[in-house]
Amino acid sequence: MKKTYLILCSALLATAPAMAQETYENAKIAQKDLNGTARYVGMGGALEALGADLTTMGTNPAGIGLYKHSAAGISAGLQIQSNAHDFDNGNTTNASFDQVGFVWSTRSGRKSFLNFGFNYTKSRNLDFILSADNSLRGGSISKHSYIKNMLGNVNQGGFFIDKNTTGEYIGYENASSSYTSPNFTQLDYLLWNAFITDPTTGAAGYNEASRYNFDRAHTGYIGQYDFNISGNLNDRVFLGVTFGLYDVHYKGNSVYTESLINSTGQDAGKLTINDSRKITGTGFDIKLGAIFRPIEESPFRIGLYVHTPTWYDLTTENYTVLNNGSSVGAYDEGHSGESYDYKVFTPWRFGFSLGHTVGNYLALGATYEYADYSTIKSRINTDDYYDDWSGTWSSSSDNDRVMNNHTERTLKGVSTLKLGAEYRPIKDLAIRVGYNYVSSLYKKSGFKDNTLPSEGSYYASMDDYTNWKDLNRITCGLGYVLGKFTLDFAYQYSTQKGDFYPFAPLSATTTDDSGKAFSETNATSATSVKNNRHQLLFTLGYRF
Repeated sequence: MKKTYLILCSALLATAPAMAQETYENAKIAQKDLNGTARYVGMGGALEALGADLTTMGTNPAGIGLYKHSAAGISAGLQIQSNAHDFDNGNTTNASFDQVGFVWSTRSGRKSFLNFGFNYTKSRNLDFILSADNSLRGGSISKHSYIKNMLGNVNQGGFFIDKNTTGEYIGYENASSSYTSPNFTQLDYLLWNAFITDPTTGAAGYNEASRYNFDRAHTGYIGQYDFNISGNLNDRVFLGVTFGLYDVHYKGNSVYTESLINSTGQDAGKLTINDSRKITGTGFDIKLGAIFRPIEESPFRIGLYVHTPTWYDLTTENYTVLNNGSSVGAYDEGHSGESYDYKVFTPWRFGFSLGHTVGNYLALGATYEYADYSTIKSRINTDDYYDDWSGTWSSSSDNDRVMNNHTERTLKGVSTLKLGAEYRPIKDLAIRVGYNYVSSLYKKSGFKDNTLPSEGSYYASMDDYTNWKDLNRITCGLGYVLGKFTLDFAYQYSTQKGDFYPFAPLSATTTDDSGKAFSETNATSATSVKNNRHQLLFTLGYRF
């Protein structure tokens, strides 16, 4: 068969309303790193009761109330991924600007006073390269999409394939519907129009695959801009509030390749999906905190804090290319691209912390934080309108109940434990160590379900997902006071394992033309992946 070049576009999807995102993409945005000043990182982040560090205005806002003098600081360093190779625009070693901020203290003596502060922190460094390679044992992404058509209608998790008026294959809600099924993804669109169907007969069929290879370079960051007001009441009670703004800059470029086999198990060429996705937008939250010294004669402190959800307003866009390196299908190449707006609300966060100092040479801190990621909410932008009162464009939105239910089944509550110590062998030198543990936010049974009748499935351009396990961080650092300047260094090693899947398991049973029942199953085993990182961080501070 002589194949021709065709640019496929998903313009048919553009008539749909703006959509919500799906669970696994939302999880990337909702998490935060251990980052900030070198002192904060070097002590494992366990400063929510000890306070007097610029980073604490983004965790326990009351910590800024412990400043006795005005101060400023700026931090930068390196992020190094130890278990990856450079891929596309992603590098295993990246310079990072991590923090800058100041505190203006109105303190005069031991009386009550207010402090004001601003701090920028890179709350999430998204630079990361993910690679996986494994046997498929006959599974394939085309088989996955083929089985969705076998399911036949949206209520069963599938769609009904038919041509539209322009000759494109579209997955409809059922055999009698004229509406595109919400689980007919961009990837399904490319597969059915360029690979699965025979251009001469219109017959549909899939190719099994023996292996796959996958690489994705994640790049970007989430910036957190905190504005703080904190108070000190007679050095016994410290209260604070922080208003946070966020900006999201994420880009992921991936290449997924399958080694296809024919019915006799022989090599049948390759199928490659090149996918590029960007997520940008803004968000805001409010953080409240308190620190108490229950015993007047003791420096022992108790800290409490709560964060509202971060209310994100985001835009995502993708450009996806299917390269058909086999002898089947209609076209050598197909392209698809979309852009849409959506909203995500992250979980509430609650924290409890303890801090104690011994003389002027030892500080000990411990923090426990809890956030229930199963409560992440996706929202569908339903209407844009012009607000005459404010003179701006606004939008209304509704909960994506189907995707939110999937999030509840896939994600879970996360516990974070922070432990840290600082020892000063001499007045101007500090030695710091810390440990930071974050439990997995994915349930063992969780998977990316592109059969959901959800707007979050509608624009999906890849089927892969990773269930990351517990995260462990070990930190250490040094600090030195040089007049009014402070010089702080920190090292952080973080390690995390995960289970990668190129697609979720799927099966269907139907009957052939003779009425005989037959079943198809598409599944593959997990591939173990790692995210091991080293961070080197330096902070220059100045006390006024």
